Amino acid sequence: MVRLRYDDGTIRVDGEGADALDGLSFVTADERSQSRRAPAFRYPFVRDTCYNRNLPVDDAVLDTPDLPALSTAYELRPYQQDALDAWRGGNDRGVVELPTGSGKTVLAIAAIAVLETPTLVVVPTIDLLEQWRGELQAEFGDRAAIGQLGGGTQQVEPITVTTYDSAYLRADELGDRFGFLIFDEVHHLGGEGYRDIARLMAAPARLGLTATFERPDGAHEAIEELVGSVVYERSADELAGDHLANYAIKRLEVDLTPEERERYEEHQGTFTDYLAKSSIELRSGSDYQELVKRSGTDPEAREALLAKQHAREVMMNADRKVEKLAEILDRHAEDRVIIFTAYTDLVYDLAERFLIPPITNETGAEERREILDRFRRGDYSRVVTANVLDEGVDVPDANVAVVLSGSGSEREFTQRLGRVLRPKSDGGRALLYEVVTSETAEERVSRRRR
Repeated sequence: MVRLRYDDGTIRVDGEGADALDGLSFVTADERSQSRRAPAFRYPFVRDTCYNRNLPVDDAVLDTPDLPALSTAYELRPYQQDALDAWRGGNDRGVVELPTGSGKTVLAIAAIAVLETPTLVVVPTIDLLEQWRGELQAEFGDRAAIGQLGGGTQQVEPITVTTYDSAYLRADELGDRFGFLIFDEVHHLGGEGYRDIARLMAAPARLGLTATFERPDGAHEAIEELVGSVVYERSADELAGDHLANYAIKRLEVDLTPEERERYEEHQGTFTDYLAKSSIELRSGSDYQELVKRSGTDPEAREALLAKQHAREVMMNADRKVEKLAEILDRHAEDRVIIFTAYTDLVYDLAERFLIPPITNETGAEERREILDRFRRGDYSRVVTANVLDEGVDVPDANVAVVLSGSGSEREFTQRLGRVLRPKSDGGRALLYEVVTSETAEERVSRRRR
């Protein structure tokens, strides 16, 4: 009989018939224990191979408690039900890509209720940790204890919410405790360290949730191996009107002042001159990383990188962007507005100039919660932020977003658009303004993304 056991992030295979697995590329011989081993995430494939070869199996990999019958009061929308069906049709593995505000959490809770197996939910931020625990407590708290790892609490229960950081630190310890893994904002799993969360855990069922799956560095391919490929996706355009607010994107161009133009061209020229005489062509993220590596030993490469950074600061913090923002705020005096920038210093400048509460990575959790609560109640009609509200925070309804600057990535843009897409009680339309400086790299990035 083939025996399967969980052992420190691996599946240990021994017993009569274990040699039948030797042909599998991910199974290796362990001379020390006279057994075979496979990465823990390969558990369902090892198990199914044994069954397919008619091998008797003593399977004691998972050490999970029984859960009572679970149900949810949520009524799934048609596209949520289709997503759940597609995921189940993929052997309870895969990624669902849906825009912000479309109810990915509801879908995941429905999946937990269907499987009725101990579940670990992995999230990127403390804010999301608290939000998920609140949702799970409301749905299942009277039938199953809800645990938490992170935010000062270390409590493991049959249904547990954890941050990526906490899960990374305890993955091998928890690897046999759960049958279902949910990765919220699953694109974070592409980080080299975080991948170990999925590698070291044996849970057969895996669900990834995201609004933007593909990563510029190609790391989504590693996620597909660990969680599954995209089994269902819908765009904001497809859901607008029926399930999300109708929306429009307005791209506004502003000019640099003569002084800004002179500084921009000087810095940009230093950067492009270095590229012209080097062998680097910036066609991908890896090319840029090569430039960063060179800057460690090449003073000219370092000067070029600093010049690129200075040019970026000039174009993204242009004075006429602030003037254009003033016009937008006057035009939308009765609307609920979120302003996004790339720079913390600009957040505080705008907060002081327009008397708008700021939220940055320097804002304490309690203060941020208070600002968002007041925004939700209508005490504040505007907030300004640098990246913090892009994801991982439950942002109250707003109908206007203003993007003054950002990284230029499609993911960031989609996340910021998602902050105004929740359906409006009055059926109104959401609006996103993208303010870009003309004749700069920012204009080219915006055009390419569109």
